[in-house]
Amino acid sequence: MTAAVRTMLVDDDPLVREHLRSILESDDRIEVVAAAADVGQALSALDAHRPAVVLLDIRMPGVDGVAGLSLLRGRDPELAVAMLTTFSDEEYVREAVAGGARGFLLKTDSPIDLVRAVPALAAGGAVFSPRVARWLVRQERADRLRAGTRARTALQQLGRRQRRMLALVATGASNQQIAGRLHLTEGTVKQYLSTIFDELDVDNRVQAAVLAHTAGLSADADELP
Repeated sequence: MTAAVRTMLVDDDPLVREHLRSILESDDRIEVVAAAADVGQALSALDAHRPAVVLLDIRMPGVDGVAGLSLLRGRDPELAVAMLTTFSDEEYVREAVAGGARGFLLKTDSPIDLVRAVPALAAGGAVFSPRVARWLVRQERADRLRAGTRARTALQQLGRRQRRMLALVATGASNQQIAGRLHLTEGTVKQYLSTIFDELDVDNRVQAAVLAHTAGLSADADELP
C-alpha cells in the first residue's frame, strides 16, 4: 500500500485548520502531520515532521504566505507548496508562481478538489483552482504578445546583414558556419555579433537566439528582408 502523503497546513485561523484537516484526512491517501498558525511554527514543524506537501495561507499576521513560501522552500527546495487562500488577487498569484509555488487553491474550492490536489502535488504536479488557471492562461498569452512586440521593436534597429546573422545564430550556427554562409571572415562575424549583442542588450548567443525566435525572425537567413 502506498504511504499517505505527509501534509502540513499553515493558517492563522484555528477553525480553518481543523476544517481543512477534517477534509483532507477523510481520504486515506493523506496524513496531516502538522498544522501551524504562522510561518515560524511552520518552519519548526518542517524540521520536526518532514511533510511532503504544504498548504500555505496567503494573508497571515507577521510573515505573510508569499514571504513564507520563500523561507520554506529555502529550507527544503524540493518541498511542494500550494498557496491556499480566500483571495484570488492577481498579484498574489504572480508572486506565488514566481516564488516557486506548485499550486494556488481557493478555500472556496470543493472538498473533492482539495483532496485531489495533495496527491497530485506530492507526485510533482502543479495544481491550480480553475479560476486561477484561467487567469494564468490569459496572463501567459498577454506576456507572449508583449514579449513578441518588444523583441520585434528591438530588431528594428538592426540592418539587413545583422538580421541575417542573428537568424543564423538562432539556428545554432557557429561563427565559422556563419562566416562561410555570408562569405565573411570569422573575425568579422565576431565583431558583428558583439555589436548586435550590445544593440539588443543581450549577454550571449542563447539570449540572442531566444529574442530572435520570440520576434518570429525567420530561421532561413536567405529569406530575410
